[in-house]
Amino acid sequence: MTALDVVDLGLALLVLAIAGWTIAAREAFAAIVGYVAYGLLLSIVWARLFAVDVAMTEAAIGGGVTGVLLISAAARLRQAQMAEDERPALPLRLMAAALSALVTIALAAVILSLPDPGPSLAPQAARNLAATGVGNPITAVLISFRSFDTLLEKVVLLLAIIGVWSLAPDRYWGGAPIAPRAERPVGALTFLAQLLAPIGIVVGVHMVWVGADEPGGAFQGGSILAAMWMIVMMARLSEAPPVGAPWLRAALVAGPAVFLIVGASGAVTAGAFFALPQGFSKPLILLIEAFMTLSIAVTLPMLVAGPPRRAPL
Repeated sequence: MTALDVVDLGLALLVLAIAGWTIAAREAFAAIVGYVAYGLLLSIVWARLFAVDVAMTEAAIGGGVTGVLLISAAARLRQAQMAEDERPALPLRLMAAALSALVTIALAAVILSLPDPGPSLAPQAARNLAATGVGNPITAVLISFRSFDTLLEKVVLLLAIIGVWSLAPDRYWGGAPIAPRAERPVGALTFLAQLLAPIGIVVGVHMVWVGADEPGGAFQGGSILAAMWMIVMMARLSEAPPVGAPWLRAALVAGPAVFLIVGASGAVTAGAFFALPQGFSKPLILLIEAFMTLSIAVTLPMLVAGPPRRAPL
């Protein structure tokens, strides 16, 4: 057994331990911390499996944005939270354990019954990679080979922000949300936001630019940009914008709109809906990713900020 085998085994055991601890946690905040740690560990697992793009997405979403959303939800539901000494009845706990075990066994049976090697379209994607003009097969699959699915994923984000805004009382509609933030200015957090935000912006833009040929892309870069904006708002260096601001709404729909326009134009220029004309594939992919990055970088922080809670000015 090599040193890497020991590391992989320890990582697998640690993932299982963190998952069990998260399930057994009795406090919402403790469970959320466990969930964030679990997401970060999974990103390391994906990196060990040489799926760098998946690892970056897991770290940004599973360990980052989702954790902030859960912490925000737990803070808003604090008054309704179960008391520490209150536990569900034994029959309910046994039923939950039995259901969880049943789901685990079913998933394990499905995975173990898969053929080896499993069915894959990877060879076909690799053979047609040159036609897209990009060197990153993940980008080619997301923006070219299964572009309609990717568009729908971004539309779901747009629908999610509309759903969050719809929770606002009528008197606050068009106003600004109050993002989760420190109750008073904290020197360390302020310094971190001032130091990290400029670096994060450069890293995020770089990941988008190199995503055409190297690991990265719109979702990873947009998530980093979103995280920088969230840190700035949490440090009280910036307020969340009013949901009625024209520039905000334009940024939210820019990505899906440009994606749809390019896809629809493919029916004329390339003979099929969402097809990219030969020789212009890479520039169009970069154009789509640029606007998708903008939408992602704006959508995720506004999801965290929540519905409007201040009347419009």
